[in-house]
Amino acid sequence: MNPILKKFADILCGTLDNKAQIEAEISERKQIHPYAKHVTDICDHRIINRPEGHPGIYILEESYYIKPGQSETEIKPLFFYITAKGENSALLHSMQVPLHMKPEEVINANDDLVFDFNELEMRPWGPAEYTWHEDKQCFTVDHEDPIGPGMTFRLTETLKQGELFVMEQVKKDGVKLTPYDTPIHYIKI
Repeated sequence: MNPILKKFADILCGTLDNKAQIEAEISERKQIHPYAKHVTDICDHRIINRPEGHPGIYILEESYYIKPGQSETEIKPLFFYITAKGENSALLHSMQVPLHMKPEEVINANDDLVFDFNELEMRPWGPAEYTWHEDKQCFTVDHEDPIGPGMTFRLTETLKQGELFVMEQVKKDGVKLTPYDTPIHYIKI
């Protein structure tokens, strides 16, 4: 595997959540972030009909969210294709999970989960360029793209060993829809 892709996957993959952040917010009686948990892993072995020599890696991120004041868990599987750009950058391409797949079945623990390369489509958002900073031992990204009529999605992240700081901001006609202004702080568990 390409060294920058290995470094990126080593940091991103695993089980992470923001339980510590939520507990601190609740103790201050002002929870603003959702509880969020990611179970992330390389899923190259699940891609069938992949052309020989096709570069990059595929990553499946199971995302689980519980919004403040709610008890229902929202399941959002995210599927990424990661390629190297030079020696210090990784490009994250957001892929469309095939519509015939149920979100609760698109999990790393599902031994029957398979993606057909011929059905895979990139989503219009991206690619987002993550830059490695040797001095700080982290990747950073600040990427904004349109995601629909009048809508934009901005992703600002810092990824380092054991923790991620993730700020996702959605705007519609310039009006912010995201209910918080600070990043979700994930810690590897």
